[in-house]
Amino acid sequence: MPERSGTKKKVRRYKKGPLTIGGQQVAPGEQAVVKIDVGRLPSDSPIHINVFVHRSSKPGPVALIMGGVHGDEINGVEIVRRALDTRMFDHLLRGTVVAIPLLNVHGFIHFSREVPDGKDVNRSFPGNMRGSLASRVARIVSRTIMPEIDFVIDYHTGGGSRYNHPQVRYSRLSIPSLTLARHFAPPFIIKKPIIRKSLRQVARDLAIPILIYEGGEALRLDGFAITKGLQGMRRVLAHKRMLAPHWYEQADEPSVLFDKTSWVRASSAGIFTWSKRSGMKVRKSEPLGTITDPFGSRKIVVLANRSGYILGHNNASVVNQGDALFNIGYQFRILEPKALPR
Repeated sequence: MPERSGTKKKVRRYKKGPLTIGGQQVAPGEQAVVKIDVGRLPSDSPIHINVFVHRSSKPGPVALIMGGVHGDEINGVEIVRRALDTRMFDHLLRGTVVAIPLLNVHGFIHFSREVPDGKDVNRSFPGNMRGSLASRVARIVSRTIMPEIDFVIDYHTGGGSRYNHPQVRYSRLSIPSLTLARHFAPPFIIKKPIIRKSLRQVARDLAIPILIYEGGEALRLDGFAITKGLQGMRRVLAHKRMLAPHWYEQADEPSVLFDKTSWVRASSAGIFTWSKRSGMKVRKSEPLGTITDPFGSRKIVVLANRSGYILGHNNASVVNQGDALFNIGYQFRILEPKALPR
């Protein structure tokens, strides 16, 4: 489906009265933890989503900040948890933060990206309350939370053994999303088309700017990715005049904006050793690593297929033919960081 423009604005003034999340009302100046029931496991154990709502007494934007859409992507969970742990949202100058540290509870428990039936929550939007667990979780977000939201930051990591250098992805036709990305000021900003049945598609249809943050890899905490994710969150909230200056710092390095990306894949199976990693700038045909057989009789040098930057790399020690090894961003430009209010 062709991507439609996300540049139109939501026709809704900032709320001055109670905000309703999951059937519970939260008044200006109040905080609440809303527990939304999703379903039960075969053991009869209930599953619910914890939604933390923090409201300033002054009206302003409503932000959804979320992690754990994929249960094994724990860096996103940790980023939102640390924001709550430092009580950042207790000190909003205006507006509201709706924070969900962990959306896919079942996947988190089982170290899995998906839910029991193998469904991906982020391929199940807008969802159906009579559908699978993934579909029910998606429906709760799209129907009970998203209509109240003005912008979204959704935290992810690389899948499986793939490490992603801290990056923000936005829809190429959404100017408001690009503006948020520039204030987030990650090392990399990437234009990405909207995937069918994803949260980004729901956000587009509701004209809500959304950023997808990617940093680190699944099932492994990464301090660098967590720090960059927290810094970007603070800067976006500062841009929206929701945080006081002592909560954030100006970005001191430019971001690289990529128009296109390309995967370098394994031409043969074997033991994989990388010599270049995510974040590095490379030239076309430059060696990035090697693939060898277990017996020392064969070695294949992996070469860059483009000149650009490595956005992500595979940490697997053993790979199969066709496996994705390096994601290279090209056709790029340098963006100087945006100044934030003081």
